[in-house]
Amino acid sequence: MGNTFKTAFLLTALTLLLMFIGRYFGGQNGMLLALAFAAVMNFVSYFYSDKIALAMYRAQPVTREELPRAYGAVERLTQKIGLPMPKIYVIPTESPNAFATGRNPQHASVAVTHGILGLLNDEELEGVLAHELGHVGNRDILISSVAATIAGAITMLASMGRFAMIFGGMGGDRDRRDGGGLGALFMLILAPIAASLIQLAVSRSREYQADATGAHYTGNPYALASALQKLDAYSKRVPMAASPSTAHLFIIQPLLGMNFGSLFSTHPPIAKRIERLTGRPAEFTQ
Repeated sequence: MGNTFKTAFLLTALTLLLMFIGRYFGGQNGMLLALAFAAVMNFVSYFYSDKIALAMYRAQPVTREELPRAYGAVERLTQKIGLPMPKIYVIPTESPNAFATGRNPQHASVAVTHGILGLLNDEELEGVLAHELGHVGNRDILISSVAATIAGAITMLASMGRFAMIFGGMGGDRDRRDGGGLGALFMLILAPIAASLIQLAVSRSREYQADATGAHYTGNPYALASALQKLDAYSKRVPMAASPSTAHLFIIQPLLGMNFGSLFSTHPPIAKRIERLTGRPAEFTQ
């Protein structure tokens, strides 16, 4: 129940932030418009976020015959833990990574990159797939998608507000524009940061949880820890460009257009994740 409450709280906070920006720049009508915008974004992210994310990375559906290793591992795990079999996809990139998406366990998809298949041995690959099924079982996949969509909407609305200010402001009288300039500037800078931080708070705590759940599913935390260490090293050599709105879906932080250090990191540090899995500090040999 704690997870559901936390999710509802975070999504309400994002929607209220969106309405607050709408109210500030467009009064009552702006607030209602922002609320309608949030409702549409929620609807789209609920039903189509998985298709959007898969299409964005050119993921191709695969059969058991085409990808026996990954398919077999997912089949064994889902039978063991009582989850429906998700659709399996391959992303045509040599950068090793994986993600899960979908609105619930009945409509889930697990995508692996071509690069991860050659890099990991069977036990490590199973550990990664168990992590992704952990996201499905913990019902994180919808939360992450909706949070990402609304956070994106807030950033977009703030950009529109900035654009409107440059070209003479949006409605309101002159006194309000002159006096509220600093407030508006403050809002335009802080709104996207607040949205991002809420989104990252969602994704970071859920990575730890999916690691723990995945290790529980396989009974082998060391295989996942070993996979994370390999993925961390190789994904730096062959980086994968990802959009900021979907970066948090992946098991390992992909490359983002700009890097603000740990503030905008969508994932906890790999060393900390390995430490939590194995109970001892990570030993990096890079």
